[in-house]
Amino acid sequence: MFGKNTAETPQDVVKTPPVVAPPVVSNNREESGDIIAFVGEEVAFKGTIRYQGTVRVDGRLEGEIYTDGNLIIGQKAVITAKIEAGTVTCQGKITGEVVAKNRVKLLSPAVFDGTIATPSLSMDEGVLFNGTCNMPKKGDRKGSAPKLVVSVEEAVKVK
Repeated sequence: MFGKNTAETPQDVVKTPPVVAPPVVSNNREESGDIIAFVGEEVAFKGTIRYQGTVRVDGRLEGEIYTDGNLIIGQKAVITAKIEAGTVTCQGKITGEVVAKNRVKLLSPAVFDGTIATPSLSMDEGVLFNGTCNMPKKGDRKGSAPKLVVSVEEAVKVK
């Protein structure tokens, strides 16, 4: 205690890792899953991505994204793509077409330019939305024809 040198030596200093923005947290079990892949801020990707699970993108991505899972787009992300996903949560910039089976969440300060097709859309105050939105009922298929076949009982029913 007394007389001991308590100065830290270089090997005693613990370096803390850089701070990375945490993923958007959802209370919905369907949307909250372990992130299976992460595209960092300094990463630029061009091509097609297919995956299952939850992916977070904070970099630049150009191309196509296909999943039944979740896509989380961070604040500094810039996406130019055709996106088909279960749920899309965005704080960054998307330019293109988004088709989401469950929902699309645009969180401030998101910027969206393009088209969205989803049964559920939520948008924070401060989001810039330039485009169109089609909101079919959950489970409806795009371009499905009306049912023309009736049962035999319905066909012979006399009114």
